[in-house]
Amino acid sequence: MDKKILLAESAGFCMGVSLALSKLDTAMSRSTQKRIFTYGPIIHNPQVLEYYRKKGIRIIDHWQNLESGDVVLIRAHGIPLHTEEKLRERNVDILDATCPKVKKAQLLIQKNSAHSDCLLIYGELDHPEVKGLLSYARCRAYLFENKHELKNLPLSPQIHYCLVAQTTQDRQEFLNIGQMLKQDLDQDIIILDTICDATKNRQTETIDIAKQVECMIVVGGRESGNTRRLYQVAQKYCPRCLHIETRAEIDPELISGLSRVGLTAGASTPDYTIHEIYKNLESILERH
Repeated sequence: MDKKILLAESAGFCMGVSLALSKLDTAMSRSTQKRIFTYGPIIHNPQVLEYYRKKGIRIIDHWQNLESGDVVLIRAHGIPLHTEEKLRERNVDILDATCPKVKKAQLLIQKNSAHSDCLLIYGELDHPEVKGLLSYARCRAYLFENKHELKNLPLSPQIHYCLVAQTTQDRQEFLNIGQMLKQDLDQDIIILDTICDATKNRQTETIDIAKQVECMIVVGGRESGNTRRLYQVAQKYCPRCLHIETRAEIDPELISGLSRVGLTAGASTPDYTIHEIYKNLESILERH
């Protein structure tokens, strides 16, 4: 079999990331005399963040040091409602770069939780998107990261529930959780479809490639939730799986002698990083 690299067509920036960075670039070109901040890292990719740091863009996690007239970009993951309210009190120029899929999830939670007794969120405890989603709940809310944590929650058949997920979660796992809850509680709970289609498609393609290769490489920031999920699903079908951020992390010995290597990347991974890694893999496979 000829040596070959299977590159996922879906690898690289998603729509939400592209929109957020485009808004930041526009702000930089129009507000040359103003201080520009992002509230939290605009995306979870250290190489991209370093690029903007060198351009003078500063990351903040509090509103106290902001001055009237400053430009503040809300990151792609969104921010909690009370944080946005505090920013408005500072009289700053707010640019909302929240991913449209995340914004949709926020508004769905706000609408549906008002008619529920309890909101259940399937997501990561410390992820900024999840903190924002929780702030839109209009009823009691529980967060769980896996089925084990869900089973330990004090749920009751007498309470009406609404189930939602962080936009980058595994869709099939989410569907399984919904089915399990319906059976355990013996009721038709409200299930909000908030998982991004781009995430679902990326995961599906990653699984398809992982089944065909001897080694799977997943590229993206280690703080990126969707990239970690890609690594998790890829590892189920290809045990020799690596999560890397740059080409420098590739150990030639790990892929030496292999015939097929898979390559995919998270939604916040730049094309140039993917291209560099692809060319490096190509060079290694040609030499060995």
